[in-house]
Amino acid sequence: MHPLNATAAAALVSLALSGTALAQETPAATPTAPAAEAQAPATDTPAPPPAAAPASPAVPASGATGSVRSTHGAWSVVCESAPGAPREQCALLQNVVADDRPEVGLTVIALKTADGQTEILRVLAPLGVLLPNGLGLYVDGQDIGKAQFMRCFEDGCYAEVILDPNLHKTLADGTSATFIVFQTPEQGIGIPVELEGFGEGFAALP
Repeated sequence: MHPLNATAAAALVSLALSGTALAQETPAATPTAPAAEAQAPATDTPAPPPAAAPASPAVPASGATGSVRSTHGAWSVVCESAPGAPREQCALLQNVVADDRPEVGLTVIALKTADGQTEILRVLAPLGVLLPNGLGLYVDGQDIGKAQFMRCFEDGCYAEVILDPNLHKTLADGTSATFIVFQTPEQGIGIPVELEGFGEGFAALP
């Protein structure tokens, strides 16, 4: 499995910043299916994805780059003026790697849709993860649920859920989160994400 590289991360940031309107068609939902336990066999049939996939993710604009507007704990507010967008668009971002598997990393992005009506949580994982098992999430040891992967790019695959008020509050009030990806049905890899600064950073999004 190859590590998540800067190109893949930049592609998802551009997708987040220039393609936020795509998520407006996604039904409001949060992770509800139990996340598979790390290092435990995944014997149950994966539950349906908690949020429908966007119709067709936009192709990131060629040469699109984002700039860090502010930092909040481990999170950064990244903004860019996407071609054709009526105004600058921003997302909250954190890059993380597994403690014992430095080649396995995630890019976690929280953002608002272009109309400001919906909040989205997107996570980009490296190629090589087992897609049917989805992406598990624990916050302060509590099983929050699982999201299905929606699409793969050249260097990674992303999962997405609606960041509804309950999930938003859980992340904003939490201390630490663990995202779980699988290389095999029996082998889960927990990747820690710091939650300090999430609430403040999301509030700073325009």
